[in-house]
Amino acid sequence: MSRRIVLASSNPGKLREFRALLADQGFELVAQGEFGIDATEEPHPTFLENALAKARYAAAISRLPALADDSGLCVSALQGEPGVRSARFAGAGANDSANNAELLRRLSGQVDRTAHYTCVLVALRADDDPEPLVADARWSGELLHEARGGGGFGYDPLFFVPECGCTAAELATDAKNRLSHRGRALRELAHRLSSWR
Repeated sequence: MSRRIVLASSNPGKLREFRALLADQGFELVAQGEFGIDATEEPHPTFLENALAKARYAAAISRLPALADDSGLCVSALQGEPGVRSARFAGAGANDSANNAELLRRLSGQVDRTAHYTCVLVALRADDDPEPLVADARWSGELLHEARGGGGFGYDPLFFVPECGCTAAELATDAKNRLSHRGRALRELAHRLSSWR
């Protein structure tokens, strides 16, 4: 029997990745939008604080266990930016194209193109759960000067993975889920979720 858990996100790309990665764990992942839950504010300076706030908010409204992530791209030459502001790097309501254009603008003339994705996941049994499950992971790469590939989302078309010789947007879904920051963090979390009662 599957256990329902609400995903505290409205991002369709994240929903696809999370559903694929949790399919074998006995969880039915339900998007927060199915409960009429809007995105909550992400005012905190760290991925952990934002993920925890999102999970608590979704759990309180849905009355279900909740799973939230906060993730983003941290660029060495930009002192870790865009970081927690990755989804709105080009301003409130910005889309992936605008954020990628802003990133390329800010990196113009920079020699150091190293970057990493960070993902922090939080799972709660209820909004007042005193023992949230937390998992995190990083995925290192380099940023190209122009986009390549039509898969993925966010900064994936610019994020070059040296060991694969391609961008994250050029990877097959299974390969991306195996290598990515979100995939690694979710596998760690899924292992711990199996002990939930």
